[in-house]
Amino acid sequence: MSSETTPMRTQGAAADAKMKQLDKKFRVTGISTGLISGLTYGIYTTLVMIAGYYEPLAGAVGLLAAPFVTSGLNDLLAGIWLTIYNAKCGRLSEMGRSLKTFPGKMILLGALFGGPIANGAYLIGLALAGAYAIPISATCALFGALFSWIFLKQKPTKRVVAGMVLCVIGAIVINFVKPEGAENFTLGIICALVAAICWGLEGMISSYGGALLDTDVAVNIRELFSGIVDLFVIVPVIGAIPLLTGTIGAGIPLLWLAVAGLSAAVSFLCWYKSNATVGCAIGMSLNVTYAFWGVLFCVLFLGQELTATIVAGSVIIVCGAVLVTMNPLDLFKKGE
Repeated sequence: MSSETTPMRTQGAAADAKMKQLDKKFRVTGISTGLISGLTYGIYTTLVMIAGYYEPLAGAVGLLAAPFVTSGLNDLLAGIWLTIYNAKCGRLSEMGRSLKTFPGKMILLGALFGGPIANGAYLIGLALAGAYAIPISATCALFGALFSWIFLKQKPTKRVVAGMVLCVIGAIVINFVKPEGAENFTLGIICALVAAICWGLEGMISSYGGALLDTDVAVNIRELFSGIVDLFVIVPVIGAIPLLTGTIGAGIPLLWLAVAGLSAAVSFLCWYKSNATVGCAIGMSLNVTYAFWGVLFCVLFLGQELTATIVAGSVIIVCGAVLVTMNPLDLFKKGE
């Protein structure tokens, strides 16, 4: 009896050890990809701002033309990068099949909010308020939790409410002192807030579709659809086709947008990978670190003035976003 039990215990211990090792590997992968998603989105933010310094984008007339041309080209190029990636992995046929399903249509609806509307508003915010718009957009975690409460009946805990209050305080701190020479600063902050609201909606809507589809395919569909709507619907409506053709013909800004698109594609892939391995809450918390990276890169490479209010507000908003999406102590707990 005992001779039979000993090998079983040994096998059980070995299985437990392998399971713990696998959990640790998944956790390391999830945390590292989540951090990379935040870093690469901060890089994307900086690159699209650099592209905007070149003609014809720099001299574009009107508030909407340059942001939507930039957003459309960036998302379409990101979609092309992802299509190449999925083609290499043999997943192209999945895209057509996914679009015929209800989850696929939910991804399109989420992409409409998060792509043309949110990304366009975000780029307008960057153009008017500079790096100050970045941490404001990171309040998307707050709105994601709020919409889940309203529409999905997911009542927030005291921790989530505390995180929401911190996000609001951070936004107030950032707006407390207006930078010199920024005439449309408040409008830029409002646009960044619109982006945060729409990204919160996208997160709620696409969570259903993303849970039932291959995440790489879902992100690919999202980026392509966003770029197509921007370039073939919004850009003609606002009369920005000459700016679009001029930007493509100029070469240099298009090159910057191609690199920005690659960075955005990597960011979304890593974010979804992080969500799949350590959960959406921790993945989102790691992703919103783009607010820190975006501000840092703008200070280092674009000459953005570093003020006490933007530093304090950024830190408060990132902390609030983390509290909204997760208990920070969970980062130090071992996976079950």
